[in-house]
Amino acid sequence: MRIDKFLWCIRLYKTRSLAADEIKKNRVSIGDSPVKSSKEVKAGEIIRIRKNQILYTIKVVQIPKSRVGAKLVPLYIEDHTEKDQYELLKMRRSEQSYYRNKGEGRPTKKDRRELSEFISDSPDDDNTDWEDFFFGGNSAENEL
Repeated sequence: MRIDKFLWCIRLYKTRSLAADEIKKNRVSIGDSPVKSSKEVKAGEIIRIRKNQILYTIKVVQIPKSRVGAKLVPLYIEDHTEKDQYELLKMRRSEQSYYRNKGEGRPTKKDRRELSEFISDSPDDDNTDWEDFFFGGNSAENEL
């Protein structure tokens, strides 16, 4: 079976054309050499795939006849990806969701106002004017 079709069949890519595009960009290799979409996959081969900024390593156990369900994927491949790669992926996902949860979109007008209030609120005894901060003293005296 062709490697682009294989990657699509085991659900690593949503479409076969996406798999072929990633192969063209040299993000898929067997052994240490990048492959072409027409490369035939055999049982026992180790495939390295760079996806989502991490390096997945899988071993082909069997070749499926057609696209398989998600629960059946472990029958056809073994995952040999290093644990630190998954930790790196988890860390990157957590960094992205720090400010906003996925799907919340841009800040609303209410969010912007609350943020503006939070930033502008300062203790009553610390009424620092930026001109005073940079120029020291009364801004009217510095203009003379």
